[in-house]
Amino acid sequence: MSQPHATPESESDVPTPVTPTSTYRLQLRPEFPFAAAEAAVPYIASLGVSHLHLSPVLEAAPGSTHGYDVTDHSRVRAELGGEVGLRALAEAARAHGLGLVLDIVPNHMAVPTPLRLNRPLWEVLRDGPSSPYARWFDIDWEAGGGQVLLPVLAGPVESCELEVDGEVLRYGEQRFPLREGTSGLELPELLAAQWYRPAWWREARTALNYRRFFTISELIGVRVEDPEVFTATHAKVLELVRDGVAEGLRIDHVDGLADPEEYLRRLRAAAGDGCWVVVEKILAREERLPSAWPVAGTTGYDALHRVDGVFTDPEGAAELAARYGETTGLPHWPEAARASAREVLTGDLAAELGALERQAGPELASAVRELLIAFPVYRPYPGEPDLPPRALEQAAAAAGPGAVAAVRELLLRDPAFAARFAQTSAALRAKSLEDRAFYRYAPLLSATEVGGEPGRPAVSAAEFHAYCAALAEEWPAAGTVLSTHDTKRSADVRARISALSQAPELMGRPEGADPQLAWVARQTALGLGRVPEAGPRLADALLKAVREAALHTSWTEPDEAYEAGVAGYVRNPLDLPPELAGAARANLLGMTLLHLAMPGVPEVYQGAETEYRALVDPDNRRPAHFPRRALARLDGGSAPEDAAEEKLGLTATLLRLRRDRPELFRGYAPVLARGPAADHLLAFTRAPGLLVAATRLSHRLAASGGWRDTRLHLPPGTWTRLAPSAPCSPLSASEEGTVSHSGTAEVAALLDGHPVGVWLRR
Repeated sequence: MSQPHATPESESDVPTPVTPTSTYRLQLRPEFPFAAAEAAVPYIASLGVSHLHLSPVLEAAPGSTHGYDVTDHSRVRAELGGEVGLRALAEAARAHGLGLVLDIVPNHMAVPTPLRLNRPLWEVLRDGPSSPYARWFDIDWEAGGGQVLLPVLAGPVESCELEVDGEVLRYGEQRFPLREGTSGLELPELLAAQWYRPAWWREARTALNYRRFFTISELIGVRVEDPEVFTATHAKVLELVRDGVAEGLRIDHVDGLADPEEYLRRLRAAAGDGCWVVVEKILAREERLPSAWPVAGTTGYDALHRVDGVFTDPEGAAELAARYGETTGLPHWPEAARASAREVLTGDLAAELGALERQAGPELASAVRELLIAFPVYRPYPGEPDLPPRALEQAAAAAGPGAVAAVRELLLRDPAFAARFAQTSAALRAKSLEDRAFYRYAPLLSATEVGGEPGRPAVSAAEFHAYCAALAEEWPAAGTVLSTHDTKRSADVRARISALSQAPELMGRPEGADPQLAWVARQTALGLGRVPEAGPRLADALLKAVREAALHTSWTEPDEAYEAGVAGYVRNPLDLPPELAGAARANLLGMTLLHLAMPGVPEVYQGAETEYRALVDPDNRRPAHFPRRALARLDGGSAPEDAAEEKLGLTATLLRLRRDRPELFRGYAPVLARGPAADHLLAFTRAPGLLVAATRLSHRLAASGGWRDTRLHLPPGTWTRLAPSAPCSPLSASEEGTVSHSGTAEVAALLDGHPVGVWLRR
C-alpha cells in the first residue's frame, strides 16, 4: 500500500511522504467528468492500484477533450464538475484507499475562442506592455513592431470581415479587445493602433513573435520562471495539494520551460516533500535525467522503449529496414531524422529560428541552425559546460568550426539566449521526430513510439537488466508506462506489430502507388486487427499519418487528390498470420509482466488492464471501457477465456501484490538462464522475494526447437508459482508444484506452456 494519506492540519505539520505503488490514468472530458470517474472508483480500486491519475483539471477551452489548453489557472474546470466535483472524487477515492495525482500544465495557456476566457492574455492585448500581465507571456514586442501577431484569420486581412462592435473588434465568433480611445478610428488606422495584429494563420510560420507550444499557435508559452507568474499559475494546484486532494503531480512538457531545474526546485519548496512529482521528459537512449532535479523521475517513456525493445528481434528489424528502403526508395533512419529536422526548423519553426538568429547575429545564423539540427537530445540545460561532441562535429562540418565555437560561447555567457535555444531545440525534436520522421520511417511501426529509436529498436536482455538496475538504484519511484494518451499505438497494437520482427518475410511486399503508405497501412491494420469500427479508425489514423509525414500532403498544404486516394489503402481488418498469433500473445503478456514487475511506479492507462488496441490520438482518448464483469469472473475462479482476460488476470495479480506487499518490489537482480535457448528467457527477482520470467521472441524460439535443455538457476529458497488465471492466488503444491532452491530448474517445466510466470518465495 502507499504511505497513509495525510491531510496537514496546519502549515507546520510535516506531511507523510507518499509514493504510489501504481497509478491508473483517466482522460477526463465533458463526456467523462469527475462524476463518471467517481463511479469508476470502486472498480479501479479493486484492480489494486494506489492512485488515480487525472488528466488536467484546471479550466480549459470549451469542449476540450484533453485539458492541456488551460484558460484559467485559478479554477477547476466547470465542464468536469468544478472544484466541488473534484473534491467529491477525491473523497470517494480516499474512501477506497486511493490517492489522486494531477497532471499540470506549467508551460502554456490557450489562445481560446472566445479570447476573453484567457483573462491575462486579453488584458495584454488590450493594454500592451504596460499590462501587469505582460510578464506572463514570452512576447518579442520589438520583433512585432510593438504588436503581437495573432494568426487567427482565414486569409489576408484585407479579405476578411473585421468590424468594430462597441469596445471590441469582431471577426466571426472571435472578439478582440480594443485599445482605449481607438474604437472611433477607421479600420486601417484602428488596426495599426492596437497592441496586436490580426493576421492570416499562415504568417505564424515566419512572423510569430510569441513563444508557443511546439508549432501550435493556439497555445501561448507562459513565463513560469517569473516568481510572480509561478505563484499566480500554481496557487490553485498547490491549494489542492495542501488540502490533501492531490498527493502527486505530473509535470507536462518540462522541456518547454526556460529553466526546468529552477522551476522544479520552486515547485518542490511550495508543494512540500510529501508530494510525489514526476516529469514528462523524453530521454534519448544514452541520456540520463539530471540527478539534481528534485523529482521522483520521469513519467516513463524511457521504460516503454526498453520494454518494447526487449521483445523486438534485431535481425528481423534490420531485414525489415532493408526491405523498406528497397521498396520505398526512402533514406534510412539517420538521414530521415536529419532531413525532417531541417524541414521543420526552416519551415514550421522558421519564426523561432529567426528569433534565435537575430539574437546571435547574421554571422552566426548558420551555426545556430546547424547546431539545432545536429543536437542529439531534446535540449541542453542551463549550466551545462558543453554541447555533445557529435553535434559539434556535424554542425562544424556545415557551418564552420569558428562559428560553432562562437555559438557555444554565446550559450554559456547569455542565459536568455541559452534558454530560448533550449526551448526551440525541444520543440524541434518533438515536431521533427515524433510528428514527422516517426511517420515517415515505417519499416517497423512498433519502434516509432515516443521515446523510441527507430534506427536501433531492439534492446538486448543485458541492456534491459542494466537499465532496471540503474532505475532501482537511482530513480526507484519514477513512473513507467506502456500506453498513454500520447502513444501513437497502444502497447497491445505494438505487441502485434513487433511480432513481425521475428518473421519479416510475413510482412510481404505491400503494393500500391505509394509504397511508403502501403507499409504503414498494412502494419497498422495488422496491429489493430478485428476490433469495433476498425475501418473508420484505420482511415483516420492513415490520414493523420500521411499529413504528419509530409511527403505528399500536410496539414497546412493538403493535397486533396492524394488524400482522396488514401482511403484505397484502408483494408478490411487483418488478422495476424497464424504463425505470429502466439508470438503476439507472448509479447502482450511479457510486456505486461515486465512493466508491472520492474522497478518504478507503473501506470495503467484507462482500459489497458485488459487487451486495449488503440491508434494515435484522438483514437486513444476515446471514453474508457472497464472490464468489470471479466474481473469479477476471474476473481470468482473462472479460467480466462482469451488473451484479454489473461492480461487482466496478470495485471490484477501484480497490482495487488504491489499494493499489499510493497516490500516485494525493492531492489533488482537478473536471474540468468543457461542452455541453448537462454537468450529467450528474461527473468529477475525483486526484494528478492518475487521472481518473474518472460519469454522473448517466442516465434524464433519455437522455430529453433523450443526450450530443450535450457535451465534457470534459481535463487535460494522455495518458490511457489502464482496461478496465471486467478488474480493473486498462490497455487498449492499439488496443483503447480514448488521449486526447491537446490540445483536448477528446467525452463519448460517452470513455465509449463505459458509465456510468463510469477513466483513468490515461501
